[in-house]
Amino acid sequence: MLREKRQKQALRLTLPLVSSANSWHNRFLSPSPLSSSSSNSNLDDFEKLAVLGRGNGGTVYKVRHRPTRAIYALKVLKFGEDTERVQQQALREVEILKRVDSGFIVMCHGVFENGFADTDGGGEVCYFMEYMEGGSLHNLLQKHHRLSEDAISSIARSVLQGLNYLHTMQIVHRDIKPSNLLINSKGETKIADFGVSGVVAGTAKELYGSCMGTCAYMSPERIDPERWDGIYSDGCAGDVWSLGLVVMECCIGHFPLINPGEKRDWVTLMCAISFEETREMPETASAELRSFVRRCLHRNWRSRGTVKELLRHPFVTKFQNSAEKQLHYYVSCS
Repeated sequence: MLREKRQKQALRLTLPLVSSANSWHNRFLSPSPLSSSSSNSNLDDFEKLAVLGRGNGGTVYKVRHRPTRAIYALKVLKFGEDTERVQQQALREVEILKRVDSGFIVMCHGVFENGFADTDGGGEVCYFMEYMEGGSLHNLLQKHHRLSEDAISSIARSVLQGLNYLHTMQIVHRDIKPSNLLINSKGETKIADFGVSGVVAGTAKELYGSCMGTCAYMSPERIDPERWDGIYSDGCAGDVWSLGLVVMECCIGHFPLINPGEKRDWVTLMCAISFEETREMPETASAELRSFVRRCLHRNWRSRGTVKELLRHPFVTKFQNSAEKQLHYYVSCS
């Protein structure tokens, strides 16, 4: 029934588009500890403590809210030259963040226009996000290279639960990758960054006509929709493919579709994703892990495992009582 619905129905959920940034100054996403702490909170109430990361036109800071001493992550997105497009992207992300409320999604507490910038010129949007002490899965893999199967199982289960929540709300993330999966001090994994998420007012063809997101983790039907019939997919299966690559990367210690050190240019990725045989998991991996990855990485999206199916997969359920403890160990050693 679920796959039949996938094949016939495009993803549809209309969001309001706002043409002026002035109409969305300083939104607090309710409920928010920022909105409750002061009716006049502004950027001067925050103290920058450290830079957590940079990339894609933005910078993420660790900040302290002076009135409450609470710690947040501040994501500053600079408009640059392409102001209108970035504003619309930011507005869409805000509208998505206003709708979501899940323990498997990084919480956004509020949004300001303009903020801390390293250079003058151009406007910024500032997102005050839940601070995840363990950083990203990408950072964790840089330090530890490979993770144990119980830790990988914990990550897979949390991401699947987050995707199940999002897909139920007709939201497709479209950019599941290690740097967008954040881990807190308890060893809990949460999905972050909805800048390219696929809540759309158009058709599936429009959804797949755009290559927003990270090409390396794109599914075959996204990177080559004509060959893999992508215009009929609702996008949910693409998130499953991306998760399969993340799980495989956690096991083997490098991006799994090309050799370590090989350049991730468009042609190489296109061939690896759309044409080449998916590389086998190492023999040291358990049968459950190998089975899980195979279900995620079917090139034909109609044959790929669904989120609900994978939540019941033995690899996801076998470590249910202890997996977060192992992930907490990795975080504490970082």
